[in-house]
Amino acid sequence: MCTVDREHKRLTGFLVSLGIQDVPHTEKSYLGHLIAVYRDLEAQGYSIDVCRAGMFHSIYGTEKFQGFTLPLQRRDEVRKLIGDRAERLAYLNCAMDRSSFDRAVERGEEPYRIADRLSGDEVTLSREDFDDLVRVHLFDWLEQVPRSKEWDYRRDSYRRMAERLGPRAFEAFARTYGAEETVEYGATT
Repeated sequence: MCTVDREHKRLTGFLVSLGIQDVPHTEKSYLGHLIAVYRDLEAQGYSIDVCRAGMFHSIYGTEKFQGFTLPLQRRDEVRKLIGDRAERLAYLNCAMDRSSFDRAVERGEEPYRIADRLSGDEVTLSREDFDDLVRVHLFDWLEQVPRSKEWDYRRDSYRRMAERLGPRAFEAFARTYGAEETVEYGATT
């Protein structure tokens, strides 16, 4: 579990040194979003690698978010900060072509192949790495969808991710999407 991650303050300090606390992201700061994703993964009891990857899940920009992009030449610096596996998961979340990821989730079995939209390469992942990438990607979206209000963006794929990860992840999905009507329509009486 991440609850023993004594490096959290140092990781946050690095992000603040990049100025991301001033970058807007779905009606909050980018830093606030990253910390919230970390905390959500932590609350699920995922490994330190997964939680750290969650905190850095979009550090190089993603297919959808380009509000901040750390140059890829700084990957070694990030790797030294959060660890090899966490950085690789974060990189893959940034670099993946989401349609290839969705196809791998839908297929649901090995080999897990995704397209790296930055390098043009096909990446084959182990079941463990693929499931951890699913964790990072799902909880990133669940943290922001109530603010973005993009409820129908890849909804079926996010549902399949939650189902793949089991009851706790599916409960988080159902709780988040169950709030859609409340968020969309608010209290009108």
